[in-house]
Amino acid sequence: MTSNPAAAPILFDRALLHARRRRALRGAPATFLLDRVAEDAAERLHVVLREFKTAADIGTEGDQLRNALAGRVDQLTRVALPDLETEPLRLSPESLDLAVSGLALQFVNDLPGVLAQIRRALKPDGLLLAAMIGGDTLTELRQSFAAAEAECEGGVSPRVAPFADLRDVGSLLQRAGFALPVTDVDRVVVRYDSAFALMTDLRRMGATNILVERRRTPTRRATLLRMAQIYGERFADSDGRIRATFDVIWLSGWAPHASQQQPLKPGSAKASLAEAVKRLAPE
Repeated sequence: MTSNPAAAPILFDRALLHARRRRALRGAPATFLLDRVAEDAAERLHVVLREFKTAADIGTEGDQLRNALAGRVDQLTRVALPDLETEPLRLSPESLDLAVSGLALQFVNDLPGVLAQIRRALKPDGLLLAAMIGGDTLTELRQSFAAAEAECEGGVSPRVAPFADLRDVGSLLQRAGFALPVTDVDRVVVRYDSAFALMTDLRRMGATNILVERRRTPTRRATLLRMAQIYGERFADSDGRIRATFDVIWLSGWAPHASQQQPLKPGSAKASLAEAVKRLAPE
């Protein structure tokens, strides 16, 4: 079998992701980020003066998002993200008025491909509204682990997933064919008693390391203790509690439609910016 050079790289072990999420649900899951996303999604859709009769929830865990949108959407179908990149989303072309997703797209290996499939599934003037983890999420934990491993073990292993930044996501929306793409970041800073309390919350989210290239042997106790010490030294407030950053990237875009605003063609402007500046300049 010949390799496909255009295929998306496999960064995430999605089978492991599902296993860890199932384990988290059996205990006391930490849902504060998803709760926030669900509430925010409802507020964002509230200002959109459109009726959404057919909608799909792409890959969101739990019922928070579905419950928040219950009064806004006539029919909201849950659609799972496939584990194999060669499997398509179970969506028919031009079948949806709305596609939503909450904190699921950050663990997709082929995000451009998934966005393109969602775009094809939207009716003309249909809307995508999604939230995903990105930006500087867990930068404190990443830096602390890197420093501790370099000091205690002489090398650094992949610990925290690489997250897309705001500009990357905006470019992917355009590449997928969305019109009027918009992205913004909701930065959530959570404080913990220690780095170990943060790691407990990550396990309760089912969001611990699922990188394919992750280290397969247990982390040495000395490395963990040094990581927690470095975390406290670099990222603690005056009361001794540490900070953990979570960047939630919101992305939205519309399936193209003739009624949408279109950018002016180059050279079609009827007024000169330079002349306007000259008129405003003091004499």
